[in-house]
Amino acid sequence: MSALLEMAGVRKTYATGAVAVEALRGVDLTVDEGDFVAIVGPSGSGKSTLMHIIGCLDVPTQGRYALGGEDVSSMTEAQLADVRNRRIGFVFQQFNLLPSMTAERNVALPLMYAGVPRAERAQRAREALERVGLGDRTHHRPGELSGGQQQRVSVARALVTNPTLILADEPTGNLDSRSTTDVLGLFHALHDAGRTIVLITHEAEVAAEARRVVRITDGLLTEETPAHAAGAPVAKGGTP
Repeated sequence: MSALLEMAGVRKTYATGAVAVEALRGVDLTVDEGDFVAIVGPSGSGKSTLMHIIGCLDVPTQGRYALGGEDVSSMTEAQLADVRNRRIGFVFQQFNLLPSMTAERNVALPLMYAGVPRAERAQRAREALERVGLGDRTHHRPGELSGGQQQRVSVARALVTNPTLILADEPTGNLDSRSTTDVLGLFHALHDAGRTIVLITHEAEVAAEARRVVRITDGLLTEETPAHAAGAPVAKGGTP
């Protein structure tokens, strides 16, 4: 396996008036292609800051971050936006679906921003919805879908650009237990199909579904072994 994501000595400091707050204090992290990594930590641990840097929504104050061999540590906003569009598919807690648009049109939005022709956008959006088990919901609007189905639409939108990394930020935070199991099963299916997934969560039981668990505390990382690595069962299911 080759490394997809590499961080070395990453620090992030925020200035609040005369006070400097160090959110990340020398993070080293490597994620290989095809890996499934959960980053878990409580509020204030630096988890959100780390997510923003991994997602190229921010850059480190110090240190190096490379994504797909491309050093993004000191890129401009425009350069970061290009990397996000080409390499990262985002799945958020709030779904971030436009209520007036059908599932198909929501999924096709990243392709519209990329200038993909209309007919190709529609075809690729339908294919992505099929992959997450919603081929029969293409013309439904978000309000006509359950929470779990809306999150599946969000996953389809993340997949439609064929990104090198899927970055999921608290993807089960607004779901009931049944929908949580359903969405985690989908992530397992995507991982089994070779996708690289980084899951950000504050829930230890959700993090334990990943192949690797990395805990962040006070801006520092420690790695743990998920329970299933020692033989406990892992939730499976979903559509690859």
